[in-house]
Amino acid sequence: MSMSTKLVVVLRSDLGLAVAANAGAVLGLALGARLEKSLGADGKDAGGGLHAGINPHPVPTLAASGAELRRIKELADERDLTVVGFNEVARRSRTYADYLDRLERTGPGDVEYVGLAVFGPKKDVNKLTGGLSLAG
Repeated sequence: MSMSTKLVVVLRSDLGLAVAANAGAVLGLALGARLEKSLGADGKDAGGGLHAGINPHPVPTLAASGAELRRIKELADERDLTVVGFNEVARRSRTYADYLDRLERTGPGDVEYVGLAVFGPKKDVNKLTGGLSLAG
């Protein structure tokens, strides 16, 4: 990742704290696995204790309505940005196999997004998310 790229997480604005935290974790893990150099070096504190490396880049967490999330997902796909969606089908499934089975029976217009992680050229990501407020 470089300064010419940007990563944002956009969560549905009506989520409770636990669901928002879960969605952020799921999205971060899924996107992080797809990006090279998404982790910084391990570090040591003043006492010599080792701390595992974390993502060295800012990750703004923004809020959007369900309709806005759908629009962002569609536009991100059109622009060939890296986008990971976490949806209600996944959130309500007990296992990953159950999720895949239920998703296969869900029409594209019926996928309700809980959140998205979007990565790509800074100008493109800003066009999609620049008008959103910080999640709070």
